[in-house]
Amino acid sequence: MAAAEQGKFWEYHDKLFQNQRALSRADLEKSAQEVGLDVTKFKDALDKGKFKSAIKEDQEIAERAGARGTPTFLINGRKLVGAQPVSEFKRIIDAELKGS
Repeated sequence: MAAAEQGKFWEYHDKLFQNQRALSRADLEKSAQEVGLDVTKFKDALDKGKFKSAIKEDQEIAERAGARGTPTFLINGRKLVGAQPVSEFKRIIDAELKGS
């Protein structure tokens, strides 16, 4: 969210996903610098917990929906968990469109 605030959500997102094991505070700051974020603003947002309440709210919504892993998809309330083939999405969407 701190990266999105600076207009670089996807750049930062992609950088973090390149190495999902490098998520220490120092790693997060290094990645912020590498994608061109204003690191002072970035660090300030982390230090002050600027987005903590929004993140907590998102976590609570996910918990209520039963989303306990990534990825979890909800299609009209029907849960699909894990990496799934397109055919599985199509099956559920087609069933929902038919009203079953």
